[in-house]
Amino acid sequence: MSDLGNRQDLDLDALRRGVADGGSPHDGAAAPVELNPFAKQIADQFRDNNYSPTMLIGQFRMFELASLLAIGLFACYMEPVPADSHFLTRFAVTAVGATLTVLFLQLADTYLIPSIRAARRNARRVLAAWALGFILTYLGVSIAEGVLYPVGAGTIWFLFGAAFLLGERLLTAYAIRNWARNGVMERRAVIVGGGEPAKQFIRALEQQPDNDIRICGIFDDRGSERSPSVVAGYPKLGTFAELVEFARLARIDMLIIALPASAEARILQLLRKLWVLPVDIRLAAHTDRLRFRPRSYSHVGSVPMFDLFDKPIRDWDSVAKRAFDIFFTVIGILALWPVMLAAAIAVKATSEGPILFRQNRHGFNNEIIKVLKFRSMYTNMTDQTAVKAVTKGDPRVTPVGRFLRKSSIDELPQLFNVLKGELSLVGPRPHSVHAQTGERKYVDVIDSYFARHRVKPGVTGWAQVKGLRGELDSDEKIRARTQHDLDYIENWSLLFDLKILFLTPISLFNTDNAY
Repeated sequence: MSDLGNRQDLDLDALRRGVADGGSPHDGAAAPVELNPFAKQIADQFRDNNYSPTMLIGQFRMFELASLLAIGLFACYMEPVPADSHFLTRFAVTAVGATLTVLFLQLADTYLIPSIRAARRNARRVLAAWALGFILTYLGVSIAEGVLYPVGAGTIWFLFGAAFLLGERLLTAYAIRNWARNGVMERRAVIVGGGEPAKQFIRALEQQPDNDIRICGIFDDRGSERSPSVVAGYPKLGTFAELVEFARLARIDMLIIALPASAEARILQLLRKLWVLPVDIRLAAHTDRLRFRPRSYSHVGSVPMFDLFDKPIRDWDSVAKRAFDIFFTVIGILALWPVMLAAAIAVKATSEGPILFRQNRHGFNNEIIKVLKFRSMYTNMTDQTAVKAVTKGDPRVTPVGRFLRKSSIDELPQLFNVLKGELSLVGPRPHSVHAQTGERKYVDVIDSYFARHRVKPGVTGWAQVKGLRGELDSDEKIRARTQHDLDYIENWSLLFDLKILFLTPISLFNTDNAY
């Protein structure tokens, strides 16, 4: 990017690869930094989850589809139809009408937040889409053999459907305005870098009528002479080192770097600290006159931003993954409960102490979770910190525990962590908070280590099915496992999860590193 001023088309993938591959082990966000009291107070105000506009629109679309379908079936019930007209046929016809209407509403751009908020102004487009969907459906039915929808039923469906669409959109517009005032539905952002560039960006953002971004504060390393303590009415909360901790404490959705795109070294330095966070990272581009590929941009109104990193597994993808987790976890518990019962009896019968072992491990966004395992060590030798990894022939491991660990049966109680939502069925394996290789913590070996925590950890993962199980006793092993975890995050799909899930039993036959 040093010759950025001479380039008309920039491939941001090269920048992402440079961030992920470059830098020294100390460039990343390793040790947590204590926030100043003011920044901590602000972070506490944003601890509650907000509501994703993407999720809202998806649910709103499904609600209108289901409601129009229900109104159509109600019209059939209210008005007698031919005796030879089957319910499933009427249901299919009604579903087609409702689906066509939702499609036309989508084409008319009425499923955008600004359109929903301006319900009165967009009433004509909504009615036109409903009329078009209804007319096409009714004409198609009328020319078919037999009249499935008499005039009375069709009239009821059309009038009730129109009244419903207008009424519920007025109520939704009121709700959205109320949510926006209360901070329920917004994208929370932090400005990275202060001074005049940040001020110009904030002013441009504030002028956009469709702005759904709430700026929570500004972080900058520079002193007050170059970066004032208040920029465009927003306070400077701390340094870049404090920003990582702030973003983890608060429910931040986006980091916006307010630096010129030509500041290559500065941007790369920042990204090596920030990309480990599960947030969108954008570069303000409102003052740049360079022309980049359209796919590199996102916009708030007319304000452009470069898309540097996206939060992985978000919105409906996260819903699909959660449904996947619950479905296969329930199946797993039903299929494996005899094995878990036998393991519990064996642990209790062969050594004193509890059946289960609870250990603090890193979860999503570095949050601390208590992961369940069948106890595999003697009670007086258990290691809550896991500073000393289990090795081959380790005297701390019981005979039963050795079998449980080699077969990975000791991990089965983590299925209940999945049901609680602390773990995913598939994802990077959670490591102990104090885990280390030799005398060094994992993050001191590889700077991208914490980037594993941008998604929920899993009971099984891509690294495990590729043979990277058990003890991490060398720098090469932790680097290899981390790289596999990052590859999984970048290439995630439900099919990928399914592949890993079905490869897991096969991978258990490789017990070379399982002690």
